Amino acid sequence: MVYAIIAVVALLVGGGVGFAIFQYVITGKYKKMMEQAEKDANVIKQKKLLEVKEKFLNQKSELEKEAQQRNQKIQANENRLKQKEIALNQKHEDLVRRKQEVDSQQEHIDNDKKVLLQKQSELVKMQDQERVKLEEISGLSADEAKSRLVESLKDQAKLDAAAYVNEIMDEAKLNANQQAKKIVIQTIQRVATETAIENSVSVFHIDNDEVKGRIIGREGRNIRALEAATGVEIVVDDTPEAIVISAFDPIRREVCRLALHQLVADGRIHPARIEEVVAKVKKQLENEIIETGKRTVIDLGIHGMHPELVRIIGKMKYRSSYGQNLLQHSRETANLCAIMAAELGLNPKKAKRAGLLHDIGKVPDEETELPHALYGAKIAEKYKEKPDIVNAIAAHHDEVEMTSLIAPIVQVCDAISGARPGARREIVEAYIKRLNDLEAIAMSYPGVTKTYAIQAGRELRVIVGADKMDDAESQKLSSEIATKIQNEMTYPGQVKITVIRETRSIAYAK
Repeated sequence: MVYAIIAVVALLVGGGVGFAIFQYVITGKYKKMMEQAEKDANVIKQKKLLEVKEKFLNQKSELEKEAQQRNQKIQANENRLKQKEIALNQKHEDLVRRKQEVDSQQEHIDNDKKVLLQKQSELVKMQDQERVKLEEISGLSADEAKSRLVESLKDQAKLDAAAYVNEIMDEAKLNANQQAKKIVIQTIQRVATETAIENSVSVFHIDNDEVKGRIIGREGRNIRALEAATGVEIVVDDTPEAIVISAFDPIRREVCRLALHQLVADGRIHPARIEEVVAKVKKQLENEIIETGKRTVIDLGIHGMHPELVRIIGKMKYRSSYGQNLLQHSRETANLCAIMAAELGLNPKKAKRAGLLHDIGKVPDEETELPHALYGAKIAEKYKEKPDIVNAIAAHHDEVEMTSLIAPIVQVCDAISGARPGARREIVEAYIKRLNDLEAIAMSYPGVTKTYAIQAGRELRVIVGADKMDDAESQKLSSEIATKIQNEMTYPGQVKITVIRETRSIAYAK
């Protein structure tokens, strides 16, 4: 028990001593830790103060730099303002000086005006005095003298104008006429075609007179049936081995000729057979017309043409104009147009197309009162030809205004084809009428005494009275007559107008 108590006491004493020792140790460590903490705090505080000071110093330096820069900018602006002020002051001084100069000049001008007005008034007085003196000397008033001067100036102006016109025309002839002739001659040389004159009759050759009797038939019924079926006149006369087929329509003559050929070859000749053969031949001829049109456009290298236009072109083979075969004329005109367009730098294909179609109005399927040029243009427009080609067709006889460059080419080439020697056969009445019209146009001008149409109407000589007009008026007269002929007449080629004015002085020595 005692031991236990001793042990407990010892334990308690040991625990108290241990606690005291522990407390002492803990207290010492606490103090050390506090001192260390205070030291660390002081160190940190010093660092923070140093950082704050450094930051303050840096901000202060930046602020000083900014302030310095602003001061520099302000100083620069002040310098610029001073310079501008100096410049404005200089300009103001210049303006003041210039204003003074302008005022001085204006004063001088005002003085000069006063002097000028005074001198002008004096000049008017002197002119009036001189005019009065001149009127007294000449015996003419100012208005009369002015009118005489104007008349003399008019006459001089007319002479100068006529001389100038002649000079220009001569120069144009030297430059343009030679080139135009060259182009036309080259064009004609490159297109050489045979000329065939169409007639209004066809001759059907037979082997003997026996066949002629069979064609006539009993009491002439075969002839009457054939004439009724074809619309031609058949002349059977004493001409050996020949029957004459007469008709102005070449298609009808061709139908009759082909029908006769088949009837004679077959041997069966009677009215019923005649009607059957004629109907068959008409169908064959229609097919041949289409084939002719196709061959023509293929030969000329023309594409995209409407089939109806192709058929009309084929019909041209059996039409004539002034004795000239229409298809041959159209082909020739087409080739001429292509060559001339190429020489002038235009589209030769389009020109060739217009040249081929320019006379399609001469083979109408229906009766029309329109001129062939306008009717042909209407047909071309109907079958979707281009506007410039339609215009070229319509304008090749000047019925409408030319709006394309192809139109004058077609007109010229049409005239070239028709005006070649031997190309056309003209009716005597029409030929005489053209000559009379030429002479009548020239005689309609005052001062003309005689007119002579020579060289088949290609030259017109006009005799004027020497006492009725002067040289300048005679030159003007030739131009006026040429213009009137161009506007009022239709003719192949060109007409040369020569005005002759002569003065004859006759005296007798006795």
